[in-house]
Amino acid sequence: MQPNTLTGNLVNVITGEIYGATITFTDTIQSVVATGKKYDTFIAPGFIDAHIHVESSMLCPSRFAETVAPHGTVATVSDPHEIANVLGIPGIKYMIADAANTPLKIRFTAPSCVPATPFESAGATLGPEEVAEILALPEVVALGEFMNFPGVINRDKMCMAKIDAAKKAGKPIDGHAPLVTGDGLQKYASAGITTDHECTTAEEANEKSRLGLKILIREGSSAKNMEALIGIKAPFAIVSDDKHPDDLLKGHLDSTLAKAVALGMNPVVALQCVTINPATHYGLDTGVIAPGRPADLVVLKDLKNFSVMATYVDGMKIAEDGKALFTAEPLQTESGMQFTIPEREVLQIACTGATALVRTIKIIPDQIVTDEGEAMLPVVDGTLRLSRGQDVLKIVVADRYGHGNIAVAFVEGLGIKEGAIASTVAHDSHNMIVAGTDDEYILTAMAALAETGGMAVVTPNETTVLELPIAGLMTDKPAKHVAARMDELNALVKGQGCPLHAPFMTLSFLALLVIPKLKLSDKGLFDGGTFSFVDVIKTH
Repeated sequence: MQPNTLTGNLVNVITGEIYGATITFTDTIQSVVATGKKYDTFIAPGFIDAHIHVESSMLCPSRFAETVAPHGTVATVSDPHEIANVLGIPGIKYMIADAANTPLKIRFTAPSCVPATPFESAGATLGPEEVAEILALPEVVALGEFMNFPGVINRDKMCMAKIDAAKKAGKPIDGHAPLVTGDGLQKYASAGITTDHECTTAEEANEKSRLGLKILIREGSSAKNMEALIGIKAPFAIVSDDKHPDDLLKGHLDSTLAKAVALGMNPVVALQCVTINPATHYGLDTGVIAPGRPADLVVLKDLKNFSVMATYVDGMKIAEDGKALFTAEPLQTESGMQFTIPEREVLQIACTGATALVRTIKIIPDQIVTDEGEAMLPVVDGTLRLSRGQDVLKIVVADRYGHGNIAVAFVEGLGIKEGAIASTVAHDSHNMIVAGTDDEYILTAMAALAETGGMAVVTPNETTVLELPIAGLMTDKPAKHVAARMDELNALVKGQGCPLHAPFMTLSFLALLVIPKLKLSDKGLFDGGTFSFVDVIKTH
């Protein structure tokens, strides 16, 4: 292989210096020679997203790679627990196989909580033996985020067996401990947890840092925590967690780095958070520019906007001037849909009296945590009805794995005046979730997604669907196709009054029981703070 050379201002993430250098490389770095000059461009290690769920992009791994490579991404640490909840180990192996068709170094973690809790229906169960099997795969670099933090804190035998499997495999254990502090955090950290990406305040992040947890600053499509965390004492990594395709087309870590620097973070520290830090922690053979290391490089116009001119992986230029230089060849797998449309009566909540005070899931914009609200609703013919004068919708989670479970509650903050919004992307078990102003709209939305899964908007005039035939989570279509349809869906939702930036992302997290406070599973309304079910009706 004939050596190539690049000359520019080298960002040395090992020493924290920036200096002019000439880099000679084949598939690996041959030499790095300082020139003593200044240049118009910068050369840095390619970017690593240390915590992202590829499934949340709605793109299969090969299409995801095709989309993020032009933004300087060369590697990810991806937790496939979304598809694992639907299809189990075969789903994880699908992700690994499809990712292998790309030059990106997409690595994975072994899902630790499938299902995330025993309070919902999922398509698979991964016990300690299955987790150990996944950890043995060479593409798997860690145990995925341990969302069942009460189980870890209370030393549940099943939880500890999975943690022990990771320790035996010599692989780190990712954490997930939203709002956990004090003695509970001490116990969580002492179990061997090494990271946390759920911090929403600097105080929370600093407490966790002091106990040895490495803080991953999250800036995704829905959960945006960077502004609150930018001044923490020990930032370790900058991650996406969940990003939709329309956002990925605009930018990946390049955009996030630009925001971090705009908020005051030193650009070299910011680059360390997406290169050497995660590479060292997860044992990835990338993340630095040094002789003998893989030639995974990004050429940047500046360290303010982080505009990417070219991306290299193993010495091969894989993207240039905003375009991938490779074409995805996606693999296929099943949808996992076993859904029967319910009768309308199943969506009714029986109640006595003329009115009732109900609990509502109160959405907090740009956050995946929710609050508990309340609303006074009328009772007509023995069932609760919506009041058009309130921003309160009926929300339904219906099991899609053939068990027939359905739970009904109320949500505020979606703002929809007429119609329904539905998705089979509903973290983490990915049952069907629908919110609407009327039972007929809700049933119409369910029917639209019954076979392939996906996302749907029902208005008084039309039903619009984005099909996601890969586990009801992803498609093999290019990102531009998915983003265009998402733009159409989002415009329809916003046209009905929704004020949220990412309404479908927000909707998907309303079923995530491990995030406080109120959420909904196919088995009922759930308080993520007490880890218990609560009644929809407070008083009547």
